[in-house]
Amino acid sequence: MVTENLKQVEEKIQKACERAGRKREDVTLIAVSKTKPVEMMREAMEAGIVTFGENKVQEMLSKQETLTEPLQWHLIGHLQRNKVRSIVGKTARIHSVDSLRLARQIQSEFEKQGKTADILVEVNVAGEESKFGFAPEETEQALREMALLPNIHVRGLMTIAPFVENPEENRVHFRNLNKLLVDINSKNIDNINMDELSMGMTGDYETAIEEGATWVRVGTGIFGSRIYL
Repeated sequence: MVTENLKQVEEKIQKACERAGRKREDVTLIAVSKTKPVEMMREAMEAGIVTFGENKVQEMLSKQETLTEPLQWHLIGHLQRNKVRSIVGKTARIHSVDSLRLARQIQSEFEKQGKTADILVEVNVAGEESKFGFAPEETEQALREMALLPNIHVRGLMTIAPFVENPEENRVHFRNLNKLLVDINSKNIDNINMDELSMGMTGDYETAIEEGATWVRVGTGIFGSRIYL
């Protein structure tokens, strides 16, 4: 199942890139493996997947003990400050930096171990009360403050768009996040030069690619419905 699903996802990514006049290599698929067993992840690995996304720190660390191959692990869920210490050196990207307090905790813990954190700043681009992240109008100031943290490297922006039946409804949010990234880059803030957009999930990743996503986070589309542990 996983192998066949991946073929379909890959075809859709390819076509979305063609529609947008983009190169396929400009978009990286993150296989969202939260709640999925290692056996399913191995099937994805056999199909060429090396980039996995996890929501919970403990689950990611547990899977890393079993899957010792050279994989790229992305933490895509809400990160609690008391869990930061345990992920130093364990994740390629932290997608969900949603507050200055969290950014400062990351700075502190990574500095202690002499490492740098590659992060994405989460923007609540649709203004949903149920979502974490900075309001779009707060994002530039937050980035200016994060730019002063030497062990943090802000690589781009991330959003979790609303759950909708019609992905076209989220196009405006993806477009606005891309505009925000371009606008902030144009300000030439010291130590802030972002080129990554993490947006789009199983229901709307094709639309996100058309609007500039560089990371798409696909779980159900690859592994099937979520398994609750």
